[in-house]
Amino acid sequence: MAAKSDGAPVSLRNEIPPECPSRSDSRRPQRRHTAQRYTLQDCCWTLCALLVFFSDGASDLWLAADYYLRREYWCFALTLVFVIVPSVVVQVLSFRWFAYDFSETVESSTAAAAVVAASGAEESDFSTKDSGERGAGHAASAGLLSRPGTGGGARGCCRALMWFFQAIIHIFQLAQVWRYVHALYLGVQSRWHGDPERRHYYWRMMFESADISMLRLLESFLKSAPQLVLQLSIMIHTSQVLPLQGLSASASLISLAWMISSYQKVLRDSRDDKLPMTYKAVIVQILWHLFTIGARTLAFALFASVFQLYFGIFIVAHWCIMTFWIIQGETDFCMSKWEEIIYNMMVGIMYVFCWFSVREGRTRCRMLIYSLTVFIENVALTTAWYLYRTSAERHGNSDFYAVIMVCVVASSYALGTFFMFVYYCLLHPDGSVSGWGYIVTKEVPVESLASPASSLPPDLVSSPPRTLQRTKGSEREQGPGIDGDVFQVRPPRGAKLPVPHLKPRTEGPVIRIDLPRKKYPAWDAHFIDRRLRKTILVLESAAPVTPRIQYRCLGTPKEVMEYETTV
Repeated sequence: MAAKSDGAPVSLRNEIPPECPSRSDSRRPQRRHTAQRYTLQDCCWTLCALLVFFSDGASDLWLAADYYLRREYWCFALTLVFVIVPSVVVQVLSFRWFAYDFSETVESSTAAAAVVAASGAEESDFSTKDSGERGAGHAASAGLLSRPGTGGGARGCCRALMWFFQAIIHIFQLAQVWRYVHALYLGVQSRWHGDPERRHYYWRMMFESADISMLRLLESFLKSAPQLVLQLSIMIHTSQVLPLQGLSASASLISLAWMISSYQKVLRDSRDDKLPMTYKAVIVQILWHLFTIGARTLAFALFASVFQLYFGIFIVAHWCIMTFWIIQGETDFCMSKWEEIIYNMMVGIMYVFCWFSVREGRTRCRMLIYSLTVFIENVALTTAWYLYRTSAERHGNSDFYAVIMVCVVASSYALGTFFMFVYYCLLHPDGSVSGWGYIVTKEVPVESLASPASSLPPDLVSSPPRTLQRTKGSEREQGPGIDGDVFQVRPPRGAKLPVPHLKPRTEGPVIRIDLPRKKYPAWDAHFIDRRLRKTILVLESAAPVTPRIQYRCLGTPKEVMEYETTV
């Protein structure tokens, strides 16, 4: 089956298109060879994410109420605005996604095509533009597809109740909580069931996790980041720290660092061409962002306490420059040009506070430019505050206090940089990084290279494995002319390991998406295009065997995007 977004034709085939030419890129990604399963660590991570969400929101509301009781109405209004407005934006976007996912407006031809492919029919071409008789005919012949409105009054009542329930959830600003709970439920169900139910629940959980990661990341930079700067500015301006202010600022900072790292983990988990990120690496990445964002926001707060107007000008100028830089990089995240521009503008907001990878390739130069820019800005902002403090701040112990603040900014940024090096040099999913150019040497078991079920093309093996396992027990096979145990010896550095020619699996239904595959760190199209997602879930639930996803292959060898995966 092939699918194309934005109303383009969708066709179904049980055949595999000609294999794309090998990529000439020296950085060839390794693919995971074992199906991922929902673990206890994943469950605990989701529960901790819920705790972070509640602590961030509750501390901000509690602080706003405290400002109101203290009759500090300006602080109360600003704190409340940075809570309500981002939350409303996220709820509207979440409800829009729910409305599309839950509606029964999917064309009958698309669903019929899925059923025909799952049942092994010979029909090869379908189109989402086809409607009426053709789609209805396939659905009726399959006998597996129920059309909208034929489920009776009970089904309509259940749908109305679900709409009402979701409306209440979103009105009370609890969409994130519902999605976290739903993802937790789907993960537990995938753990308890066997194939094919396990596969179905797991991929629904992955789709839900992708949604909540994008929503929470957007909310963090619209709410937690400005809230953190606001509360630090108030504390510096008033020269006192209230317990609730410290609690709110800490919760906002943890929420920011948590969501950036969680987003990166879910993104890597969603792609079969990238190795997953371990929780140890996620924790180190949280510490990296925790200290760098802490130093950045503290420098902002120090400068804003003296130069309110110039601080606003600086933020707008930095955002414009970063957004223009991102647009010049030609990102490929969204399905349309205007959505891509909006996405670039949102990433520009993130670049005000921290580094965020948006394009595949060597990140050394881009990250070095950004880090130097942020370092110079932090030094300039902190120095300006230190030199132009008010006269009231200069007497008494204020000089000692100012030196302490400068040291906190410097040490926090240094610690963040240290954890960044730890992550890239020791805990990066692709292995040890040489010069930040992602020139890696990955450990791949020999068994996975020789497995007949593997669909990994031989050109994706970039280097020989560092360690080879000894054969033992029933695994030992003695060929002609070989006596006794056979020990595998690591080849010399630089030598290429001979790999047998592996052909991709050709049986079962194939979902052929008429789009080139997006490069990492973008999401795959079937994660961000909800129409593709619905079509894949229909086929996956009806197929007797695991369907495979293939993206359109471009003609240029350097831009080969076709791939095969297990849904």
